[in-house]
Amino acid sequence: MVSILVKCPICNGTDVNKHGKTSNGKQRFICKNPNCEGKTFIRDYTEKGRLPETKQKIVEMALNGIGVRDTARILNISPATVINELKKRT
Repeated sequence: MVSILVKCPICNGTDVNKHGKTSNGKQRFICKNPNCEGKTFIRDYTEKGRLPETKQKIVEMALNGIGVRDTARILNISPATVINELKKRT
């Protein structure tokens, strides 16, 4: 048996537990760190717009004055994803 260390993508903590499965069968995890802002996460996302790195890039590009359509085109995601992420951050 091989044990894989799972880290929270928000706080990089290792105190995580399994938290059910998604509708397509992927394992969901939850961070047990009380100071962590994140709730649940998945190790292998299939959609680029759900990656924490992509979400951070969306915010950085908006702060640099890049438009919604340009951001979506550069990151290969839909403009609706960009708009939804920016709405969450305001």
